[in-house]
Amino acid sequence: MTSTPEDIEIPEAASGAGPSVSTLKVTGGQVVVDENHPFDLDAYLASYTDLFFNEGRTAYLRAVFIAQRCPSLAQQAYQFALANLLQGTDVQSYITTISSYNALPGVPQVPQDQAWIDKTSGNNTNERARLEVDLKNYSANMIKESVRLSHRELGRYYHGTGDYAAALRNHMKSREFCTNASHVVEMCISVLEVLLEQQNYAHLSTYIYKAETALDASQPNKAAGKSTGGAAGAGSPDRAKVQAKLEFASAMSEMGAGRYDKAAYGFLKMKNDLGDWNGKVVTPSDIAIYGTLCALASLSRSAIKAAVLESETFGYYLEQEPYIRDILDAYMGSKFKDVLLLMERYSSRHSLDIHLAHHVPTLAQQIRNRALVLYFQPFATVHLERMAAAFGMELADMEANIVKLIEEGLIKARIDSQNKILRAKDHDPRVELYNRAVAAGLETEASARKVLWRMKLLQADLIIKAPKGQRGEGRQDSFPGSLMGWDELQ
Repeated sequence: MTSTPEDIEIPEAASGAGPSVSTLKVTGGQVVVDENHPFDLDAYLASYTDLFFNEGRTAYLRAVFIAQRCPSLAQQAYQFALANLLQGTDVQSYITTISSYNALPGVPQVPQDQAWIDKTSGNNTNERARLEVDLKNYSANMIKESVRLSHRELGRYYHGTGDYAAALRNHMKSREFCTNASHVVEMCISVLEVLLEQQNYAHLSTYIYKAETALDASQPNKAAGKSTGGAAGAGSPDRAKVQAKLEFASAMSEMGAGRYDKAAYGFLKMKNDLGDWNGKVVTPSDIAIYGTLCALASLSRSAIKAAVLESETFGYYLEQEPYIRDILDAYMGSKFKDVLLLMERYSSRHSLDIHLAHHVPTLAQQIRNRALVLYFQPFATVHLERMAAAFGMELADMEANIVKLIEEGLIKARIDSQNKILRAKDHDPRVELYNRAVAAGLETEASARKVLWRMKLLQADLIIKAPKGQRGEGRQDSFPGSLMGWDELQ
């Protein structure tokens, strides 16, 4: 079943997230960049600028997101966004962005480039009219492939002008005119790209499934010697790129839903083969950060060692962000204070990422919680002051965090509030063994009683016989459920 444009909701602009538990430098929902929290805006945005993919809007969207969240970088970010928009065809976004720029306090007013607006608006009108006429002619002549291509070009046109709803409508409409698996895959990839720009993670899985189904369907045709074309070809380089894109979209869908363990494994298994999405949609540095933070927040140290540090494929991504490897090394070496310090130092980088920003508080808290649990595991008792010093935290904050972990059952211990000592609960293996033996005995006794009850029912001929036509299909003396409510009679 193909989703309609009404099923795809365009999310509102991302709002500022609250402060992170790792003392993230955020003031009133705004990220602060300073010497202790560095962020190189030029290098960051330059990695999303690719002259071969001018239709990509990621650089502009990320620049505007940074301008909205970081006042100290707002002027520079808006200037980059305006320069980027002047290379494209999105007139409405240009007008909105220049208005936001002029609303900044203390910046010189910049007039709108009316000549560019008039020229681009006229070109857009002519281009849309041409594409619509072509579509109408091809539809009248019933040229299926040409109709599909016309819908695809209209989708790309609306995507470039910032009309996401129309872009999705045309991309999905082209599904009706697809004649092979590669056409379906191409349509799904186009839709996924638009959804990622919208941050509409909930609908990603639908088109990931459709694309994977089309890829699987193409393999038998390829084995039989039939050409399915392009991305659907089994074992082809294009197929590897499509698979990498689907893996990335799937991991983003899981992260968007807060399933960080599944997201981590999705990012960690990715190969460096994203094709035109590399720099247009995401960069290797982003994947390194997403995968590592999700892994630290949800996986055990043994799993992190196997899936992250010993991974041949993910090693490429770790090379893009050296500080990420420093965080991993500190975590694996139980240097938890260094982990939290590095997380705080680069919190601005994380909080200015358009996809990651809203997960930073949750990820930071989960990472610290796992670190606290790991720290206490080998101890029977430990002074809270010692733990606070090991994590670089205040004593009151440490005690509050430990209380929360105890309430959630993550740490099985009690706090001596007077002496500020954390004591593990007594663990007697003999008592546990005795309790397990008693439970097993009671379970065996209950099973024996049920068997005896069944035998008595059979002896009294209190059974339900199956109709003659159905005998042999199953046991005629079987009872559904738990023996006619025997559990309630005990």
